[in-house]
Amino acid sequence: MRLVVGLGNPGPEYEDTRHNVGFRVVERLAARHAIALKPEKRLHGRFGIGRIAGAPLGILEPLTWMNRSGRAVAAAIDAHPLDPATDLLVVYDDLDLPFGRLRLRPGGGAGGHNGLGDVQEQIGRNDFARLRVGIGRPPPGVDVVEYVLSPFAVEEAASLPGLLDFACDALESTLRDGVTRAMNRINRDPSTTPT
Repeated sequence: MRLVVGLGNPGPEYEDTRHNVGFRVVERLAARHAIALKPEKRLHGRFGIGRIAGAPLGILEPLTWMNRSGRAVAAAIDAHPLDPATDLLVVYDDLDLPFGRLRLRPGGGAGGHNGLGDVQEQIGRNDFARLRVGIGRPPPGVDVVEYVLSPFAVEEAASLPGLLDFACDALESTLRDGVTRAMNRINRDPSTTPT
């Protein structure tokens, strides 16, 4: 089985925030493929299993708070043995990418993202694929924490459905064709990003 994990914070007050775009992407992917996400206590999150690209796929939303996401990912790997290097794909927000840009990578560091950093710490490795979803940097004078925990601006919110679809297309491409081939299509010029 392969596993796609979207990072975010639980609770309605965080639902529409920039920091929860990982949740939004995997919820969209689950809806596309009629995969029901249900609370799974032993996995510390919402989880569902379906099939994408002809293979079994688990989708997980950790409900452990962003900075403790690794606990849920480690539990899912224990419950459904898989090799993170080939079977794990984590989706999360990225301040260093402009809003609307995506970056797919086969591994690497956490880049200061506490949720991803906790995943790496808890599973003891960083050689798993990740899809970064650009949320842009805060304007001058705006605190980073305040920015990521605030809703998208009106213009961004209008473009968000296209971005979520683009991210789901990227996940499907990765699951179907592998990270290397998918990277060539996903890590593209900003003029090709849907608006």
